[in-house]
Amino acid sequence: MPALRRLVLMLNYIWSGLIIGSLLFALTVDTQELAENRFRNDTPLPVTLEFPDGYAPDARRQPVEVRIDSSTYQDLYDVDPAPAPTYPGTLMQTQEGQKIEFSAEADFPEPLATIQSFHATDDNPALRATLRDASQTTAGVGQIETALKFEPVRFRKLNDIAQAALNFAETAASLALSLIGVLGLMLGLVKIGEEAGLIESLTGVVQPILSPLFPNVPDDHPALANISLNLLANVFGLGNAATPLGIKAMEDLQDLNPSDEKASDDMVMLLALNTSSVQLVPPSLLVAIMGLQINQLFFSITLATLCSTIAGILGTLALHQLPYFRATAPHRTADPEAPNE
Repeated sequence: MPALRRLVLMLNYIWSGLIIGSLLFALTVDTQELAENRFRNDTPLPVTLEFPDGYAPDARRQPVEVRIDSSTYQDLYDVDPAPAPTYPGTLMQTQEGQKIEFSAEADFPEPLATIQSFHATDDNPALRATLRDASQTTAGVGQIETALKFEPVRFRKLNDIAQAALNFAETAASLALSLIGVLGLMLGLVKIGEEAGLIESLTGVVQPILSPLFPNVPDDHPALANISLNLLANVFGLGNAATPLGIKAMEDLQDLNPSDEKASDDMVMLLALNTSSVQLVPPSLLVAIMGLQINQLFFSITLATLCSTIAGILGTLALHQLPYFRATAPHRTADPEAPNE
């Protein structure tokens, strides 16, 4: 199995372990919350409703102030934080009965804050609760004693993980589709440049710089061209263009690698250069976020990436000289008479 494929497989195992671990953690937390009934599902909270304009039984919507007693709240939910003296809201008549919708700007203590975020939507982030029957309340009164029943909260951690998985799955699909187009475009441009002789000219310019860094790559091998284009794409902030070129360059280096089990020194050097590449032009994503303000960071970005590239090159060369890595490097341990698969 090629070293690159083994690396991808290892990353898949790591991601699978993280996903399984997060699911077990979420299930443990959710089970504990249900056992402790942390959110007091189906248990109403006693409150006092104050009507600035008097209670109107026939009104579809009317303003209301919800007063929550601190000691009652703390005893019910077994928490220390106390609620505010009153919260503004709206009393609504619905098919399911009377409901209270709090102001979206209201700041609630736990666990009401979690109940609010769990049931919040993009269209309506406000906390909502069902009002215990107040239909017999006399019209015009300014205050009534009642209770609020909030929507239950169950398996919130598992819901968070499921939502995050769906969001990132959409992101991954969009990224994969965009990379297909970029890969096709860049490989097409590389083919055109190769036919026109531009790639050969570019390789001749950068060869004196790259040859000491990639000593096991022949001067006329196409890997040098792909490495050159990959590094240039990174230098000019074209991350999406650099990715397919980097993959192609790594595949070319694998063809020169005498081992299918270990990455060669050249593959490690390419990985280090990609990770710490010098950037003369800021990444397009950063430009889209910051706009013209990115000009203030031009010198800082260039200096930081230059230092990281020098450190990456020196660190990789130093590791290549350590006895352990010298003894296990594929080009040094390969049998010269063995065929390169």
